[in-house]
Amino acid sequence: MRRFYLPPEECRADHLVLTGSESHHAADVLRVKAGDEVVVLDGAGSELACRVETVTRKKVQLEVRGRLTEPPPSWHITLVQAIPKGKLFEAIIQKSTELGVWRVVPLLSQRVTTHLEGDSIEHKAEKWRQTAVEAIKQCGQRWLPQVDPPIALSSWLARGDKFDLTLVASLQDDSRHLRAYFPAGGRRPHTLCVWIGPEGDFAPEEMEAIKGAGALPITLGPLVLRSETAALCALSILNHELQAGS
Repeated sequence: MRRFYLPPEECRADHLVLTGSESHHAADVLRVKAGDEVVVLDGAGSELACRVETVTRKKVQLEVRGRLTEPPPSWHITLVQAIPKGKLFEAIIQKSTELGVWRVVPLLSQRVTTHLEGDSIEHKAEKWRQTAVEAIKQCGQRWLPQVDPPIALSSWLARGDKFDLTLVASLQDDSRHLRAYFPAGGRRPHTLCVWIGPEGDFAPEEMEAIKGAGALPITLGPLVLRSETAALCALSILNHELQAGS
């Protein structure tokens, strides 16, 4: 099914209009034509079955034929991810969206080699948000994750966001298997946060600050995983443990 995205405020009427990149994707890439059936996602739980009415160079008009609404997931996972070099962060956002992450926080830590300043911060953030949009269109995820602007580790800790369970992937000896925090028959947390460090892990003083703020250290196995692999591994295990207890 050909899927498109419009923000919730543009999905309330019975007739919708695709413009900009969504119109280009529909008309020039997918070559939709009048009478075709398509789906529009609003990123806030709704999937709209639509019929194409007209196609022009700059806009595609749709008629809404049906609406399906999905409630928010039973758990909200926030991924606090140190930014890897190159385009790896886009892949992390794409795959974590497919795994149902609720929020992604791009983190600047001591060992992050990416340096962002001024306009480049918002430019990167907008590009990453668009990556999440493309990911929900690809996989059919009805909830668009929030992608924050990049933030320094100390600034994120200073915000003091609260979660039912906060975990940090760690190479240190005091880390435990993630399953240890999900006892059989125990109540599953609603809000979770998982920290994933950069290549070489967090600096020792950063790890102490993270744990001092309440994060519990977890191991992702005996091998040293790349940052992007660790993120997907942690999210996959979390989803398994949460679904097993639901």
